[in-house]
Amino acid sequence: MSDDVQIGELLKRVTRELDTVSESPRLDAEILLGRAIDMPRAYLFAHPDDTPDDAAVARLKRSVARRLAGEPMAYITGSKEFWSMDLMVSPATLVPRPETELLVDLALREIPRNVQWTILDLGTGSGAIALALARERPHCDFVALDCSADAIRVAEINARQLDIANVTFIEGNWTAPVAGEKFDLVVSNPPYVKIDDDALVRLASEPASALVAGVDGLDAIRVLAQDCRELLGVGGQLLLEHGAEQEHEVARILRGTGWSDIACHKDYAANPRVTTARRAAPDGEL
Repeated sequence: MSDDVQIGELLKRVTRELDTVSESPRLDAEILLGRAIDMPRAYLFAHPDDTPDDAAVARLKRSVARRLAGEPMAYITGSKEFWSMDLMVSPATLVPRPETELLVDLALREIPRNVQWTILDLGTGSGAIALALARERPHCDFVALDCSADAIRVAEINARQLDIANVTFIEGNWTAPVAGEKFDLVVSNPPYVKIDDDALVRLASEPASALVAGVDGLDAIRVLAQDCRELLGVGGQLLLEHGAEQEHEVARILRGTGWSDIACHKDYAANPRVTTARRAAPDGEL
């Protein structure tokens, strides 16, 4: 990529370069060039004959190099849209995925409007799930946990930027910080990737601790299935995101730890993605 090139030609060149690493090379090129010249994407279409200065081209080259190295666009731009919210992300957090919006949608179906429930989000990362729910259910209180202090800081920044005040973020390992407390609903998008999964190569920029969960990818779900029962009253619901191939194993784990009404829901690509379950009454309890 040489200097003294017009915007229209730059877009063509960057699009070609990114074609091998991106599912949307033209969009990526537009976003990166717009950031490099500090102008909205619409400016690119209106001024294809403009020639960016050397500093802008240098910024573009650095961003393109990061993308070619496999870094997600969200880390390069520092943000990702989720549930119509612009969220800050960093290498300390996963990039929120569109399929996770199914978890939000299912949770909202369970939370009546205007109730004053207390809801727990385990493994919150950037805060995407908790903040989406909190914005839609402002009368509820949310507690969001993550074992990463850096992720918690990102989530807190997102809450401030979005002016969402009904979420408390806590650093800690799964349910340990809230042991003995009771919640009306628990949601989680835990790690669920196998330790030897080929997908980890393309996910190398994202935090392994938020992705990998043992040999079969189910270690975190086993912990949640066991420990979340004590956090819910009888009939309280747990919602878990998981891999598309894990539907039956997740159901088996939940049955084995005493959950009832277990159901798996497909995401918008028709893949089994979220399993819901209710806390059954212990023997002798009504």
